[in-house]
Formats: sequence, structure tokens, C-alpha cells
Amino acid sequence: MTREGPTEARYRAIAADLAAKIRSGEYAPGEALPAQRELSAAYGVTLMTLRQALRQLSDDRLIVQQPGKGTFVSPPHLAYRLGSLRSLADDLRDQGHEVRTTVLGRSVRKLPARVAAQLRVRSGDTALRLERLRAFAGRPAVHQVSWVPAPHAAAIRERDFEAVSLYGALADAGVAVARAAETVRPEALDEAAARHLGEPAGTPVFVSDRITYALDGGAVVADRATILGSMLEIRTDRQATGLSVAWSGLTSR
Repeated sequence: MTREGPTEARYRAIAADLAAKIRSGEYAPGEALPAQRELSAAYGVTLMTLRQALRQLSDDRLIVQQPGKGTFVSPPHLAYRLGSLRSLADDLRDQGHEVRTTVLGRSVRKLPARVAAQLRVRSGDTALRLERLRAFAGRPAVHQVSWVPAPHAAAIRERDFEAVSLYGALADAGVAVARAAETVRPEALDEAAARHLGEPAGTPVFVSDRITYALDGGAVVADRATILGSMLEIRTDRQATGLSVAWSGLTSR
């Protein structure tokens, strides 16, 4: 058996103490920990020893370190069920989690060729472009751009999308959604979304492309969500009768 040296024993003790404070709520989800120099002075250790403790907490998924910003307690557990046909915000709120939506922009624009093909409309047609930012635990986590073609765009254009979901607005306008096709893939964060998510371009993200269809089979929404890989993970629950897939907030790392 290998005996721990004094430095290793010290940083493990510091990590255990900080972990206990996080789990007890003394440091709340999303809250910044004190600066490293302040923590090292409080524990009476060098910065190197303190950083070893923080590395262990990061490995245990209890904290998230953001270069140039500080060290934050990981957000609370979240589960967004990909198998259900509902909005991300509605799914999380139903589980008791507070999600803040900020509308970054809404306008009627010419459809990009890629989106026109997804919606099965003519290239050059216009649609409502809705851009939103989702935040939880005080941190931005999801950048979302949705396109809604005519005739539904006019019916929902003036809705308050910080208070109502896109699916909710469509339902109020008499549009019953029947199904959605969704693909999720890992990518690197692009410059446009990076500005809103507060992370450097190139940060690992998930990108979800979802096309939602009405009862008549027509596509009513083309949606792209860029999701920070440090905030959410994909979990699956395999059963004999099927497969359940869910998004989960990273409570620890």
C-alpha cells in the first residue's frame, strides 16, 4: 500500500471540505467560489496545493472552472427528456427547475437554403426567425434559433416568448404538433453562439437540430439548439420495452 505524502493528504482534505460545503448548500449551484488566492490563504496552503484540490472537485463534477472568470459550483441536476414532444424550458420547469429565457431577436427573414429544405418550402420564402438564450443556475446554457414558416408565423409573432414556449404559442394559435425528428451531434462552439453563451469559440457543445411536424404532416418549426457540453449531458435508460433518452445537467465533474 502506498502512503500519501503530506501535500496529497492536504489537498484531499481541502477538496473534501469544499465538497461538503457545496453539498450542504453553503456554496449554491452556479455560485462563484472565492478567488484561488483567497482560498489558498484561508487553508494555509500554496496555490499549487489548492489547485490540486480544485482539480479533484472538477474531476468529481462538483465545480466548473471558466478561464478568466473563476470557479463556479456546477448547476443543479436537470433532465430534459428527448423522447417527449415538448420544449426544453417546459420540460425543465415541470421538474421544478428555474429556467430563464431571453429573447435575443425576432424578425421575418428570408429562409436559408438549409432551413427551407428542412421545412419543405421554396428557397427564398420568408419565415419568423426567433433567437433565444436559455439560462439556469445563473449561467447561459443553450442558444436556440427557431424558424416558423407561414401561415403560422403571423399568428405567433407578437407573443412574449420569455413567458410562453414556442410549442405553447403554436397550440394557442390552433396548431397541434404531432411529432418531431431530432438529431444531436457533438460540435465545436462557433463564434456567433459563443458571444451569447460566454464561452470561447471551439468549446465542446452539443448541437440539436429538430424539425417539428403538425398533424397534417407539414413542418411547422425548424429549430437548432447549441448546448454547452459543460452544462448538460445525454443519459439513456435502456429497458426491455424501449429506450428512454434524457438531457441531464452536470451536477458534478
